[in-house]
Amino acid sequence: MTPEAFVERLGNTRASAILRTNDQDKAALAMDAAIRGGFTIVEFTLTIPGVYELVQDFSRRDGIVVGTGTVMTPAEVEQSVHAGAQFVVAPNVDPAVIQAATEHGVASMPGTHTPSEMLLAHRSGASLCKLFPAPAGGPVWVKAVLGPLPYLKIVPTNGVDEHNAADWLAAGAFGVGFVAPLFPADDIEKERWDRIEDRAARCIAAVS
Repeated sequence: MTPEAFVERLGNTRASAILRTNDQDKAALAMDAAIRGGFTIVEFTLTIPGVYELVQDFSRRDGIVVGTGTVMTPAEVEQSVHAGAQFVVAPNVDPAVIQAATEHGVASMPGTHTPSEMLLAHRSGASLCKLFPAPAGGPVWVKAVLGPLPYLKIVPTNGVDEHNAADWLAAGAFGVGFVAPLFPADDIEKERWDRIEDRAARCIAAVS
C-alpha cells in the first residue's frame, strides 16, 4: 500500500485502533475484539512484547491495514516494514524517521503539538500529522490551526473517545486514533474482550 493509498483509506474510515500493553497474547486478543467491533486500521506500539510477530500475523488478514507506533529510529521503520507494517507513527518529529518511511514506501505520522512542528513534519515528507499530546483547546485548536494551514492532515489520538470523536472531525481533523479509551488496561487485564468489542463498535459509529 502506497502512502497515498493509506491516506485515502484513513480518510474514508476516519479512525484507527491504537494498542499499547505489556502482554503479547492479550494484545492479539484485544485487537481481535477491536476488529470484530469494526476497525480495519490497527496500530501496535513497539513497546508491546513480540510486536513484530503481531504485525506479521495481523498484516496477513484480508481487509486489515497494520501499522506500528512509537517508531523512533530508521532501523525501527525498516523492521516494521519488513514485518508487514503499512504505516509508522511516532510521538515526535524526526526528519530521519520520516525519510526512512518515504524510502520504504510507507506512510509516516509523526507526533506534533504546534503549528511549527506540523509544518516541519509536512515539509519533511510526512503523510499525516499526529496531534500529541492533545492541546487544551481540543477541537477548537485544530480548527484554528487549519485556518492558515488548510492542507495539513491532522490526526488527534490522545484523549479521543467515543463521546468527542465527532467533535474532532467536525473541527477539521482528518481522522482520529483511539488509544486508552478503546483499550482500558483493566479490560485487558481481566480479559473482557466483549467490552472492547462493544466499545469499538460505538467508536466506529461515532465517526461514521
